[in-house]
Amino acid sequence: MTYLVRSLILFFLFYPCGTAKADDYPSRPVTMIVPFSAGGPGDVIARILGNAMSATLKQSIVIENVVGAGGTLGTNRVAKAAPDGYTLLLMHVGQATAPALYAKLPFDPVSDFAMIGLVTDVPMILVARPNFPAKDLGEMIARIRSEGDKMTFGNVGLGSASQLCGLMFMSTTDTKLSQIYYKGGGPALNDVIAGHIDVYCDPATGPTPYIQSKTIKGYAITSRTRVATLPDVPTSAEAGVPEFNVTTWYGLYAPHGTPKPIVDHLVGALQTALKDPALISRFAELSMAPVEIERATPQALETFLKAEISKWGRIIKAAGIEPQ
Repeated sequence: MTYLVRSLILFFLFYPCGTAKADDYPSRPVTMIVPFSAGGPGDVIARILGNAMSATLKQSIVIENVVGAGGTLGTNRVAKAAPDGYTLLLMHVGQATAPALYAKLPFDPVSDFAMIGLVTDVPMILVARPNFPAKDLGEMIARIRSEGDKMTFGNVGLGSASQLCGLMFMSTTDTKLSQIYYKGGGPALNDVIAGHIDVYCDPATGPTPYIQSKTIKGYAITSRTRVATLPDVPTSAEAGVPEFNVTTWYGLYAPHGTPKPIVDHLVGALQTALKDPALISRFAELSMAPVEIERATPQALETFLKAEISKWGRIIKAAGIEPQ
């Protein structure tokens, strides 16, 4: 009886308070954690999305870059954050690859998060330094094979989109490149531009403006068709390597335990943002598009994430990569 009374007292003390907090959410700025460096693809997407969502939320969304350990530092920050809707995570496919790459992952990529929804699928672009001596992908592959592992490939870290793209490129073309590691896509792109590394594979958001300005060379894009913003860059299939087919996707998350009314509010803000003509136009400029609205839901993200964890687990194991 004492336990029952105590439980009822606690319920009536805290339940109204929680409801009030959900009803007036958000009453202050929201932080969106991006686990990669400023200027990289995830950072660009977060800033476009944050700007669009803030119009619905009627509060600003502050982007915070928390880099390191292939994105797991920033992801863990959100997993351990207060479940009040004021700390969000924008994370790419690395959310699915982390279990196969890290032996002591400090969070569970599914159960430690409240799913908000998928945001976008982004094709990857294979690029090279501006003076790379190959006119097309076939010549690039031939030159890489002739030089063995003397040529360098930018890698943004364990589980990053660039690493996964590099693994698939080398596997499907029977080539080998020396990996040069970076803390984010921005620094890696800067070194491609400066000619410090030979080849790099990045989500389309990053290299597009540099290919357009001929600052770097674009050799193949992993979309089914050419994109309007890069009409001269062939698809991987057109370039002769149809098996080189990988995209990176982005999802939006909150900490596990975030109240459902707050999650619902965030889902609504996400879906409204993805229908915003300004966001659609800005995404198109970067060779990508928002997902269909039915995929911008907690259920769709959770189902997709679980399938991706299974898929990439098999691929990473087959590549002989041991968890670190």
